[in-house]
Amino acid sequence: MKAARSTQALSLLLLLAGCAAPADTERPAAPVPPVSATTLPSTTGRAPADPTDAAWAQLMTPMNEQAVALLSLAGQHAGDPRVRRWAAGLRTAQNAELARLRPLLARMGLPDTNVHEGHDMPGMVSERDLERAASVKGRAFDRLLTARIRDHLRQTAQVSRSETESGTRPDAKRLATDLVSAREGELAELGLLPGASGGTG
Repeated sequence: MKAARSTQALSLLLLLAGCAAPADTERPAAPVPPVSATTLPSTTGRAPADPTDAAWAQLMTPMNEQAVALLSLAGQHAGDPRVRRWAAGLRTAQNAELARLRPLLARMGLPDTNVHEGHDMPGMVSERDLERAASVKGRAFDRLLTARIRDHLRQTAQVSRSETESGTRPDAKRLATDLVSAREGELAELGLLPGASGGTG
């Protein structure tokens, strides 16, 4: 049992630390050597961070921040009003998660900084994605938005599920559990949008 738990924790750390690009024909994967737990920022305070919990929280925070940045463009760029309404609701939900993630980082004694800045992390909305999104409107924007947010939702669900299995902090695991549950509904709602995979329009 202990060996299985250690394997899960190691897999999560390697997944969170490996900065490979998501599957995208325009962005070939360029993995770099994963960082070890000892390279995570040192913790201070009364509740030092477990490496798995720290890696999860330090990935989830910038992933949500980048998703919020993309969702924020929908008000001016989305072509379908249903996409605009969906994006506004999801942005609110992502910001609510950030309002829980940032205090969690503080309780761990970790800085509220993006340790993955400049990396193409699987599922993370990149700066190039944001530039492309800002340059298009209508259906082209809707397609880009739904594709990138789908990747974001799937990846954050995957790593959060691993956190629920391998993390050690109760507060981090509670948040990860809530996030996994939220992602099920969010992905289902996304699938109903016009032009989305499995959608109706």
